[in-house]
Amino acid sequence: MAKTAVVTAGTTGIGLETALGLAGAGFSVTVVGREADRGALAINRIAATNPAHPARFLPADLGSLDQVRALADRIAADHAASGDSLTVLVNNVGAMFPERRTLDGIEASFVINHLSPYLLTELLLPTLTAGAPSRIVNVTSGAVGLAKRSFDAVEPPGGYYGFHWYGRAKLANLCYTLDLATRLEGTGVSVFAADPGGAATDMTNGTLTDPKIVSPALRLLWPLVRRKFERSTSGPASTAARPSIVAATDDALAGRTGIVIGPQARPVQPFRTATDRRLAEAVRRLSEAHAPTSATAGA
Repeated sequence: MAKTAVVTAGTTGIGLETALGLAGAGFSVTVVGREADRGALAINRIAATNPAHPARFLPADLGSLDQVRALADRIAADHAASGDSLTVLVNNVGAMFPERRTLDGIEASFVINHLSPYLLTELLLPTLTAGAPSRIVNVTSGAVGLAKRSFDAVEPPGGYYGFHWYGRAKLANLCYTLDLATRLEGTGVSVFAADPGGAATDMTNGTLTDPKIVSPALRLLWPLVRRKFERSTSGPASTAARPSIVAATDDALAGRTGIVIGPQARPVQPFRTATDRRLAEAVRRLSEAHAPTSATAGA
């Protein structure tokens, strides 16, 4: 039976390199993105890597939870119709904003970096479970270390600083990832987090040059902070994709779950705060409230 994978934000950067790596490992890959032109170019590159396993592009704006629901319905229906298992889901989507934005009334960084992958994963769990053994790979970030650790609301009190809010959303998703691994023990669905380290991508190019993305205290050290950002995002996307590819394909990880694959593409200890059960419960409540898994949930 064919091995299949879905990679969100898979038309450029780390997502595309992840899709190329999975295609090279024998997967039929579906890449998700907003732009059809980029999708076509990505499919052509993937086809050149492994023409024996056709790739496809599915359009979706992952900043819209309604479109995430429609995407999940499409993927689930396609797999039910074809009989092919969904082997791997890579939630690669990510975004950082220098100024506060909202999507459907919710702070945008939290939507894209956590609620969107959370919702897509939850909606596809029946498909992933039916195709077990299968894997979920959620892309995390070292920015979790500078995140506010409160999830009573989507936004904590205080000013908006894009890098910290990005890290907080990624921390929420990492808490969810480790909690999900526990929930799914015994189902045949393994759950991993993959930390790419950093790379020059559409998200990092330009955004990390704006001092407004960090708190006032760090702005006082902006020349040092900016140099650190520049060093951490100077590597190629192909290297940054390795942790996701390893998490999705490494036979040594078969039957294991709840593992973080670090920037060197090896297992590392998870960020300690993300293992706090109380924090995971708060993230779960917040996620269920703002991204219900059915049209009537929470109504």
